[in-house]
Amino acid sequence: MVNVKDIEIKNIDHLGIVAGIIDSIGLVGIINDLIGQEPGEKVSAGHVVKAMILNGLGMVSQPLYMFPNFFENIACEHLIGAGVKAEYLNDDKLGRVMDKLFLKGLNGIFLTITLVVVKIFEVSLKTSHLDSSSFHVHGEYKYSLPDVIFKSFGDFQSPESSETKSLEAIDITYGYSRDHRPDLKQFIMQLICSGDGDIPIFLKTASGNQADSACFGAIAVEYQNQIKVDGLMVADCAIYTEQNIKLMSNIKWLSRVPLTIKSAKILVTTLPESELVQSQIDGYS
Repeated sequence: MVNVKDIEIKNIDHLGIVAGIIDSIGLVGIINDLIGQEPGEKVSAGHVVKAMILNGLGMVSQPLYMFPNFFENIACEHLIGAGVKAEYLNDDKLGRVMDKLFLKGLNGIFLTITLVVVKIFEVSLKTSHLDSSSFHVHGEYKYSLPDVIFKSFGDFQSPESSETKSLEAIDITYGYSRDHRPDLKQFIMQLICSGDGDIPIFLKTASGNQADSACFGAIAVEYQNQIKVDGLMVADCAIYTEQNIKLMSNIKWLSRVPLTIKSAKILVTTLPESELVQSQIDGYS
């Protein structure tokens, strides 16, 4: 007979679905292959990343040092992996893993994972959509990376003995605020999603004052070179500049001509309504 006192109840909630999708992608193994594992570590970097995703989709917002608290009443081993306990997911461990991810290159890691997703779930990349958004932050952010050079992520080498380049970080600074907080510093996220299901495929972070028109063309070209798919790139009118059009000469793209161009403004303001054809979408011609 089972003693009620021996029964331990842990929550799974919606996180069981999230963990299942992560496992179907093989994300833990991908992360561990990319940044390696430390001898004798109690929890691998891949499992830490899985835990961060579960936490991020756990509908909570807490300081990093309280991260283990989130998993105290959650079926940690069942969701993340055998032998993984909440106390192993402390802020020191998370910080070391995030440092390694940054040094390896988050953009490349993200693309590696998404290309696996595209293959597993048969996501079509015939059309892709490029846009950016700003994220405001609180605080002064008066800092810069130390002037050091890394031979490989995690291993410090003096500038004289290393043959690799130093890190480049984005600037948290003021810029055009899409979330209507021009009083706060920000950073920019540039994202390309598939036309099939709006799956994020390609991600880049940028300094808070970077203009879309200055980089959209280069991002579109880099994306096409990475995925090797002859698809259509769709973006807003920020991509329509002379420099971007020249960069994108070998790819297919679609955008709206901005009304800052005189000929476009004249056409829009002088075209008689009789020349418009009614669209199947209500309110459009």
